[in-house]
Amino acid sequence: MTRDQPPARKPPRLVTAQYLENAALHYLQRFASSSASLRRVLMRKVDRSAQAHGTDPAEGARWVEDLIARYQRSGLLNDVAYAEMRAASLHRRGTSTRAIREKLSAKGIGRDEADRALESLDEEVEGDLNLTAALALARRRRLGPYRLPEKRAAFRDKDLAALGRAGFAYDIARRVVDAEDPDSVE
Repeated sequence: MTRDQPPARKPPRLVTAQYLENAALHYLQRFASSSASLRRVLMRKVDRSAQAHGTDPAEGARWVEDLIARYQRSGLLNDVAYAEMRAASLHRRGTSTRAIREKLSAKGIGRDEADRALESLDEEVEGDLNLTAALALARRRRLGPYRLPEKRAAFRDKDLAALGRAGFAYDIARRVVDAEDPDSVE
């Protein structure tokens, strides 16, 4: 027996201050978040509730702002700590500093916090941030010195292009790809 119509979606819950607090705590238990990301998630819930139940979106927005301010005062939400953690994580994966700035900006982190996070990361990491990130990406994607020796020459241009698309300058990409082994990159 086939259905003519897809199953009906259940309507969104009616948003209250308590519901938003529960939703925020559940979200923060599952994900590390910036205040802007949490605001987006909660405002989506407020907007859906306003469409389905006719609630006042301005009142929901006030609840969201009060909740975020309270969480920031208590330390549950800390954009600087989030930016530092996210920058370190992205750097370990082989993300360039330019791409790290863009990703932090997309998460609602301001330029000052992003700069502070990158400065903190620069103090922790030995050597150039972009060079160490390019080596991490090359290792993860098996580019340059991590590729089989007999295939390196044939894939040199593709490896350079991959590092370039990842946001690394040509000079850094060339140093990584042309290195005989990962330890010889200066």
